Amino acid sequence: MPPLCNFEPIPHDHDYCERVVINVSGLRFETQLRTLNQFPDTLLGDPARRIRYFDPLRNEYFFDRNRPSFDAILYYYQSGGRLRRPVNVPLDVFAEEIKFYELGEMAFNKFREDEGFIKEEERPLPKHELKRKLWLLFEYPESSQGARVIAIVSVVVILLSIFIFCLETLPEFKHYRLYNTTNNMTRVMEDEVPRTTDPFFIIETCCIIWFTFELLVRFLACPSKVAFCRDAMNSIDLMAIIPYFITLATVVSGQRPQERPANERGNNQAMSLAILRVIRLVRVFRIFKLSRHSKGLQILGRTLKASMRELGLLIFFLFIGVILFSSAVYYAEADSERSFFKSIPDAFWWAVVTMTTVGYGDMRPVGVWGKLVGSLCAIAGVLTIALPVPVIVSNFNYFYHRETDQEEMQSQNFNHVTSCPYLPGTVGAKLKRDSVSESASDIMELEEGMLLSVENHHVQLGNYHQQLQQKKPNCNPLHNNNINAVSIETDV
Repeated sequence: MPPLCNFEPIPHDHDYCERVVINVSGLRFETQLRTLNQFPDTLLGDPARRIRYFDPLRNEYFFDRNRPSFDAILYYYQSGGRLRRPVNVPLDVFAEEIKFYELGEMAFNKFREDEGFIKEEERPLPKHELKRKLWLLFEYPESSQGARVIAIVSVVVILLSIFIFCLETLPEFKHYRLYNTTNNMTRVMEDEVPRTTDPFFIIETCCIIWFTFELLVRFLACPSKVAFCRDAMNSIDLMAIIPYFITLATVVSGQRPQERPANERGNNQAMSLAILRVIRLVRVFRIFKLSRHSKGLQILGRTLKASMRELGLLIFFLFIGVILFSSAVYYAEADSERSFFKSIPDAFWWAVVTMTTVGYGDMRPVGVWGKLVGSLCAIAGVLTIALPVPVIVSNFNYFYHRETDQEEMQSQNFNHVTSCPYLPGTVGAKLKRDSVSESASDIMELEEGMLLSVENHHVQLGNYHQQLQQKKPNCNPLHNNNINAVSIETDV
């Protein structure tokens, strides 16, 4: 019977594929070289990058990295680009491994989408250099130190404007004026038209100058005028300055002496005062300008937007409860002479403040049946409000953690050359100093250094094959299950 080694099977494709051994913190993985070569722009797919981690004595690549993550990294090469995070690997750790193995921006963005991160829309920048600098300066506070200073100044001006808006309503700072009524009488009322010498008006003017300057610069430097006008935050900025110019027009027109009939003045004064008060009330919308500089307010806005369905259900349930309990308390208190509820619409207010557990006490049931209805109303209100709250809190936690995780992943700067124990000393130190870019001279020095350490291993392998041929001359070493026996010549 001929020896078994004389048998020559039909060669298959996998017989001639070189195999690579990858040691990740003591856990050895074995794969084909052509599997890694599918992605030549990655760390494992590029021979010039992975050579620094090659151990010629053990004929393997060694990485001092997270072991559970490498199962998914290797599957990325085996599956042709499918990346799945293991359940026992934290999100930030796996993101670090993706960056270390240089899988690319496309794979990282796909991983973020699979994890639930919303893909950020590309924000175009102006093509003109000056406009681009101004846009970054006023729109992105994190872009430079000057942009941070402008953002701080903007926040201070907003807070100062809101402080002045509240402070000028104190009685000691108000101005009063005599107004004519329709029955030819005079009445002392608050002067809604500010004086030009008023310190509050001067400070308000300075704040409006900054708001107007900021809005004009951002409008002139924006990459798209249409998108700028559609932005809700820009609409708030515009609403913050319009009341001032209307008030300024009133001040200018009020300084001009105009003779009008007494009846006409009396009829128009009430309407004018109402309009001026509404215009002054619009100034309070300036507080929403803070959301441009506050991540917390932005997260709160996204939470409310995502919870509109739950908030709608809450209002609907409150509406049903108000109708039911206001009707019930009205008929329960109908026979009482001391009843506060003269009609069902009068009981609406009591039902609202009772279901929201406020309880002002201005309206209250006095009878036994009315108090029973009030107790049920309070209990139903607590249950109605408590049911949608966990969903809203869950949405807030989702947006909050997504924002914090995104900031952490963007701020982390991973060093791809953290441990290269098999590099020559000079080359390893040089690559650690500059781990991002590799020049041709670095690779040449690396190859020269590796050549010295690999030469002895070649000699040992050659002697081993000669001894094997002398013992079994009819055996073909290509069919032995030697792991990557000749990979050093081709891969290194």
